[in-house]
Amino acid sequence: MTFDLGVVFIILVALTFDFLNGFHDAANSIATVVSTRVLSPQKAVLWAAFFNFVAAFVMGTAVAKTMGKGMIDITVVNQHVILAGLIGAITWNLFTWYYGLPVSSSHALIGGYAGAAVARAGTSAILLSGWTKTLIFIVLAPVMGAFLGFVLMVSVTWIFRRWHPFRLDQLFRRMQLVSAALYSLGHGGNDAQKTMGIITGLLVTAGYHQGFEIPFWVIITCHAAIALGTMFGGWRIVKTMGTKITKLQPFGGFCAETSGAITLFLATHLGIPVSTTHTITGAIIGVGATRRISAVKWGVAGTIVWAWILTIPLAALVAAISYLAIRAVTGS
Repeated sequence: MTFDLGVVFIILVALTFDFLNGFHDAANSIATVVSTRVLSPQKAVLWAAFFNFVAAFVMGTAVAKTMGKGMIDITVVNQHVILAGLIGAITWNLFTWYYGLPVSSSHALIGGYAGAAVARAGTSAILLSGWTKTLIFIVLAPVMGAFLGFVLMVSVTWIFRRWHPFRLDQLFRRMQLVSAALYSLGHGGNDAQKTMGIITGLLVTAGYHQGFEIPFWVIITCHAAIALGTMFGGWRIVKTMGTKITKLQPFGGFCAETSGAITLFLATHLGIPVSTTHTITGAIIGVGATRRISAVKWGVAGTIVWAWILTIPLAALVAAISYLAIRAVTGS
């Protein structure tokens, strides 16, 4: 099958977003394992990237279908809408990466896609049924992460209360390799699917694909792009996630990553495009709060929350402006 140059260009832009998603969200997968010094940054990104890619074979495509046809009326989508949505998401990602803010690439993409669609067809382009679960999980995912992180941290502390600190540290240094792998699997499984949904939507609207089953080449390509982005890492955000919110030890890192992974596996199974960033941030806060509330640097957490709140509307605004500019230039 031969695609026209416009479709090829937009696919490349989508894969660029996917790469930047991995680059931006590398911190989600490796911040705790780096901050506890279980792995060096170089080894950590390779570990995370490998499991980002492996997720292609185990996590399904339910999120991709929600993203591609469940949130925006596919009949109003064209190539310009998709391109403008990607521009909005990429712009917000780069802005927040520069300032070291661990915001959601997922919500940037959702906001950008919606903003461009509304600019073309008005609010009727929004499918409210598809947004309900996603908006609920904007709040629920970090809360779940925090709750599970708190409970798991309390449980681990009690179960291993009689262990010598050195022995405990050695055990959880090994266990954190497992938890980091699980979290990276969940991260790749949920986040790569969002770009899959966008690319498949493009193929459907351009007449190159029937139905909404995700082509295998799209699955592999999107997972490869996000894994490659993770390998390059977003070190500014690693610093924020790994050290600025709270101080972690290996068993705390294990609890945070495991809690985040559980939340992501559940959301991915339900086909809900959630924020991996929100999830792991909540889990880190939950773990930190087990020591004392003041162990969490709430000023940093507050700045992050404000960035979360602004992500969807600002990405939507940039995408809407981009759509209008594209339409003015192309005259269509």
